[in-house]
Amino acid sequence: MQVFDSLATDNFEQIVYCYDKPSGLKAIIAIHDTTLGPALGGARMWNYSSEEEALKDVLRLAKGMTYKNAAAGLNLGGGKAVIIGDPHKDKSEALFRAFGRYVETLQGRYITAEDVGTTEEDMDYIQMETDFVTGTSIGGVGDPSPITALGIYHGMKAAAKEAFHSSRLKGKTIAVQGVGQVAYQLCKFLHEEGANLIVTDINEDAVERAVNDFNAESIAPDEIYAVDCDIYSPCALGGTINDETLQTLKAKVIAGSANNQLLEKKHGQILFDKGIIYAPDYVINSGGVINVAEELQGYDKHRVQKKVQSIYTILGKVFDISRKKKIPTSVAADQMAEERIHSLCRLNTPFSPQNKHILFER
Repeated sequence: MQVFDSLATDNFEQIVYCYDKPSGLKAIIAIHDTTLGPALGGARMWNYSSEEEALKDVLRLAKGMTYKNAAAGLNLGGGKAVIIGDPHKDKSEALFRAFGRYVETLQGRYITAEDVGTTEEDMDYIQMETDFVTGTSIGGVGDPSPITALGIYHGMKAAAKEAFHSSRLKGKTIAVQGVGQVAYQLCKFLHEEGANLIVTDINEDAVERAVNDFNAESIAPDEIYAVDCDIYSPCALGGTINDETLQTLKAKVIAGSANNQLLEKKHGQILFDKGIIYAPDYVINSGGVINVAEELQGYDKHRVQKKVQSIYTILGKVFDISRKKKIPTSVAADQMAEERIHSLCRLNTPFSPQNKHILFER
């Protein structure tokens, strides 16, 4: 992999390789863009098969955070970190404190947070070495699932309005794939409004819980795509919108919490051609990052809920762009995020390289 070619292609600002022999730390921090502010993105710990795989992942994730933070209206740029190792075997206080020292050297250009394979306790160790971390037990916001689910709920209502000319979900049949923490809270909101729920998960206990608590119907995991429903809500794995599932999908709306729901960019175009309303994942699931970002200015629950509810309005803008320009909603969301960054790219900030005027080329 030609590292500098990759950085140039997607206009990355910086990559930091982090190594500490005593603790065994091997990590990569990628800062994609800091036009809007410091780069915020979680630290993922994963047992990557190679360093190249880790680099590809952190670059993909960091760029995604730029778009997510911009679309959410946050004054934050995009970055991410990956720690190479088995989160079940290789964790230690020394490892995370060593990582925290590397974060500290960036002097606020990158702010880290919890992600796949890391926990609140890990963030506490990082905080021993740097203040540029969120999601700790001291001053942290606790379980973000209800707030993230609230954003998905309001985003789903916006998508329903676009598809059915009404944001009411009462009486709508919603197929929820995956019933983890966020999806369970989402199901609670949907049940309270009177929606009919169909759920699936490889975890039978999670399915049983949703069936008992929300009078949901359960279905086998491989049958969820063809089920007769109004809304398909992917809340588990990414890439479930693909050539195979698009042949059987009956839903008129796709709105869920999973990341990277489209397997390939072409699938956004296929959804648009089919008239299926797709709520771009990084827009509808931005409640989590909104929640975390609030820690940076003093957490206020009422303010957080108000911002998360605005996902309804943000998605409305995405749908307007899609309709007027006759482009997929996935492309419309990208354009909206890029235009916000373009409009502010000439401002001098303490985080971005000077004279960085052109960030994206179409």
